[in-house]
Amino acid sequence: MSSILLRSRLVSRVLKRNRRLYSSDVASTPPKEPLIGAQALVSDLTPPPPPPPPPPSTEASNASSGKAWNFLKYSLIGAITGATATVGYASYAYSVDEIEEKTKALRAAPSNIKVADDAPALEKFKNRVYSSAITVPAKAAEVYIDARRTIEEQIRGYTEPYAEKLLPDLHPMERHVFTLVLDLQETLLYSYWTREKGWQTIKRPGVDAFLEHLAQFYEIIVYSDYSNMYVDPVMERLDTKHCVRYRLGKAATKYQNGKHYRDLSKLNRDPNKIIYLSAHARENSLQPENGAIIKPYKYEMDDTALVDFIPFLEFVARNPPADIRQVLASYEGRDIPAEFIRRSKEHQRRMQEQKQQGRLWRR
Repeated sequence: MSSILLRSRLVSRVLKRNRRLYSSDVASTPPKEPLIGAQALVSDLTPPPPPPPPPPSTEASNASSGKAWNFLKYSLIGAITGATATVGYASYAYSVDEIEEKTKALRAAPSNIKVADDAPALEKFKNRVYSSAITVPAKAAEVYIDARRTIEEQIRGYTEPYAEKLLPDLHPMERHVFTLVLDLQETLLYSYWTREKGWQTIKRPGVDAFLEHLAQFYEIIVYSDYSNMYVDPVMERLDTKHCVRYRLGKAATKYQNGKHYRDLSKLNRDPNKIIYLSAHARENSLQPENGAIIKPYKYEMDDTALVDFIPFLEFVARNPPADIRQVLASYEGRDIPAEFIRRSKEHQRRMQEQKQQGRLWRR
């Protein structure tokens, strides 16, 4: 028991000594402070430097660059607009040959500029500036003329007949023969479409007799604004005896104002000897003075218009006039078959009266 008390006393005394040692060490070592130099003291006394200037504002630079870009943009738009208006007016007001003639001097100007070798430097500089300024419009004029010629040639391939002479020359023994040009739709046949049967093509009454009889007197040609892919198969079934010599389709017409016209001047035939028989001879031909109008066929079963035309056409072939256009002009606004019969009867009546007067005179 006594030993335990002694141990506890010794431990308490040791702890007390350690506490005193720790506390004395802490108190005897004061905290170290940083040394302050002379320069630091001086710097503390001097006032601080002024702050750096602010960076330049981006708004002013953006505004100036925006003005320059707008000026360039509107200048470019104005130049393009002016050039487009000039090209449009020139294309509308002048042909390509007229423009080529008017710009001849302009296009030749760059090649005519010559500078002597011993010319002053200022003179050479002026000539170079002038040459550069005149070369641009000269080249632009050449490009425009070449482009316009190319475009017009392409358009002409769709709007003009495929050849200047659509038919070969007549044989010398047939120079006196008249040419009978026939329309297809509503003249020799009638086509219509139904939901049940689709496209139907009806042959006009009397067409076989008409073609077979007049083929003895005329050179017969079919001239249609339909494609030859349609014309040729139809004519193979319609003209089984091959009375029609030539067939001309859409490629042989002239496209003008949104419509295909028959150009009889391209047939390589004497216009004084051409008769164009059609239900729309005044509307679809560029030479209406050669047209003979027939009643349009609309699938009437009792139609006799083709057969009624045979006497008039046979009479013209047997008694050829100098200019058929004058004969057709005398029938203007009248039904040609009926008028021809009336004139024939009137002529026969006059002839009989003359005969009777001659008999009375002999008496």
